[in-house]
Amino acid sequence: MDEHRDQPSRRQRRKDARPSEITAAALRLFHERGFAATKLDDVAAAAGVTKGTLYLYFPSKEALFKAVVQESVIPNIDRLAQAAASSTEPPLGKLALVLRLLAQGLNESDGCISKLMLAEAGNFPELAQFYVDEVVHRLHDVVRGILSEGIATQSFRNIDLVHTPRLIMAPLLLANMWRNTYGSFDRYPVDPAHYAELQIAMLQHGLLPSPQEPRHD
Repeated sequence: MDEHRDQPSRRQRRKDARPSEITAAALRLFHERGFAATKLDDVAAAAGVTKGTLYLYFPSKEALFKAVVQESVIPNIDRLAQAAASSTEPPLGKLALVLRLLAQGLNESDGCISKLMLAEAGNFPELAQFYVDEVVHRLHDVVRGILSEGIATQSFRNIDLVHTPRLIMAPLLLANMWRNTYGSFDRYPVDPAHYAELQIAMLQHGLLPSPQEPRHD
């Protein structure tokens, strides 16, 4: 029996790799030019495929953008959620874990999608809604779950569960957008990992019950 018969052919391996090659090229061009200014012809050329081949995988630029988010951002959100769910740390330790993993994900991906969405949301509301549903709300839900646990165990004071997740996530996400927008001009370069540690240190005091504050039942 030919031991190579059941192995994928070089052509099949190349075909299977094409979607990832296309989304990687799209991510780079979206970052450099913005969504509106990026043409599918340019994405196809950067990925080394024809425009017809690109359309076999992605019927529109909007579908391509969603695939970019699903491939480059959502796995990080899944990793955050799984890490928080499986952690045996107290609530504050879980929040620290989430912030550190978020900083790591922003470093690995350069965090350019959040900047792109800030710039393009008004012109492409469908994509903005997709990003909010699949990324922003899911990230806030992870944090909200940890905060709820902290309140229930009296590790945290009684806080607003609607807006506090936004306050916790906003500094690191804003720092990432600052880095991508003004980083080359700033005298103090932003390091998301260091920024996360500063945020964790502030949360250690901001979420804990005050000695003067009555404990809730």
